[in-house]
Amino acid sequence: MSATLSADGTPTPAAPMAPALAQPRAKAAGRRFRRWHLDTPAPAEEEGWLLTYLDVITLMLVMMVVMLSLAGPPDQQPTPAPTAPVALAAPTTAAASAVSQVPGMIPLPVLKPEAAPRQESPAQGLPQHSLGKEVEVTEDANAMRFRLSSEFLFVPGGAELTQAGYPVLDELIPVLNADPTLRLVIEGHTDNTPIQNARFPSNWELSTSRAAAVARYLAEHGVAPQRIQATGFADTRPLGGKDNPVDRQANRRVDLVMEKAQVAPAQR
Repeated sequence: MSATLSADGTPTPAAPMAPALAQPRAKAAGRRFRRWHLDTPAPAEEEGWLLTYLDVITLMLVMMVVMLSLAGPPDQQPTPAPTAPVALAAPTTAAASAVSQVPGMIPLPVLKPEAAPRQESPAQGLPQHSLGKEVEVTEDANAMRFRLSSEFLFVPGGAELTQAGYPVLDELIPVLNADPTLRLVIEGHTDNTPIQNARFPSNWELSTSRAAAVARYLAEHGVAPQRIQATGFADTRPLGGKDNPVDRQANRRVDLVMEKAQVAPAQR
């Protein structure tokens, strides 16, 4: 409702809107609402539970068929349950006997654990009791080691065998030939004292030459050459300290190692 001014300046109320004008507007608004309004459809009732129910019924039917097939003929008497407690020490045997009672089924074989092969020492049966005190014998599951001091085998700073070393090597030959299938590795070792001359520029050449000299002597006196392997380690594998004279003497040695390895037969 709006006001108008009279001739003397006082406001006069305007006449109210006729109700006839408001009715067409209300009808037009109702038509617009009905034109753009969409009724939300009611959700349809789902029957997904019926599929789950049918699956359960089918599984129960299959289980009943399997149980009837395992039950046997109707006139067969069921096996009475044992009254005494069943020992749990042999579950495999009990399971096998239970399966054998089911008609139409083949009993499963009972597997017994195989015993592990016994590891024999390579020194078994070797006449190592005939060796003298100059030879130190050590052994483990895969190898047997004969340790000889270089003090009586070689001259100082040289690789020539002495007369005192021959009897010791001769005593070792029957032991080394007791099992010709074992490989023989000859290791030469020195101390940390440096050596440098025209023949041996370093301890590497000296240790290798000493191992080769022992290998050559054994091959010339009955040990199969295809079994022998000679190598030098210089001062890289000491037994004791490098500054003590007693330990340095122990480090100067030749080791004859018999290992479990098949060797090729001798060519004739």
